[in-house]
Amino acid sequence: MRHLLILLLALLPAPALAWGDYAHRLTARIAWAQLTPDARAEVRQLLRAEPDLATQDCPLSTIEDASVWPDCVRARHAKRFAFSAPWHYQNISVCQAFDITARCENGDCVTAQIPRQQAILADRTRPAVERLQALSFLVHFIGDMHQPLHLGDKSDLGGNQVRAAYGVKAPEGMNLHRVWDSDLAERALTEPPAISPAAITPAQRRDFTAGPADTAARVALWAREAWDISRRVAYPELADVPDSCPLPADARAGSPRGLVTPAYIATATPAVRDQVAKAGTRIALLVNAALAGKRTQR
Repeated sequence: MRHLLILLLALLPAPALAWGDYAHRLTARIAWAQLTPDARAEVRQLLRAEPDLATQDCPLSTIEDASVWPDCVRARHAKRFAFSAPWHYQNISVCQAFDITARCENGDCVTAQIPRQQAILADRTRPAVERLQALSFLVHFIGDMHQPLHLGDKSDLGGNQVRAAYGVKAPEGMNLHRVWDSDLAERALTEPPAISPAAITPAQRRDFTAGPADTAARVALWAREAWDISRRVAYPELADVPDSCPLPADARAGSPRGLVTPAYIATATPAVRDQVAKAGTRIALLVNAALAGKRTQR
């Protein structure tokens, strides 16, 4: 029986890194399907500036590449892009009332950088290479912000300090944040009916983009949605971890160790699918807004 189990596990497809690759690229495909013709043309034009970035080992030739380029350069060009490390998240406590300004000193957090990168992208007086970098940051950070544990926190670095066993994967080397980044998201997004650009209905687009016109106000609304999922689902549904605020020291990087159960997966899956669909649609909203107006030559 044990050998049969090992054989069956070996036949399963290896999980892709979700918010690190799979889901980010999916949000980009959703966004691309919703860009205006003029916005697509200008994105293509900006992508021609890729050689000026001097990051040949981190390709940036499509909007899908743009969705993962910030993670690539953070890993492969760590010193050069060290400044961007805190821009991928914001540890807003789920133990207190939501505060969009929390843990964002000097604008070094994801919610502050989204309006800033959109403004750079929209500024046609800037060099194309700067606007291309801003495009990539914008696409990536909107995706990051929709991963609930990039926003919610229980004094554990957004679940990074909470061990969590996922199926046959022992908690050594795994944590709650990584589960949401990879295994859980990949499963949620690929199980039928799989999320795709064509699956986003006009009614969903209207719902996902409803709200204030100001980008900063929109971002605050979107951030609260993600934070609320971490508060209601990501933390309290994890088995064998005390639901205290903040988590006690012995529940962080120690014992007890959380367990991702089938019930947890069933509860989290709709949230993951919804967040990816929202992220892709909202990327399109902000990129279209940034590139509206002046028509580009094709």
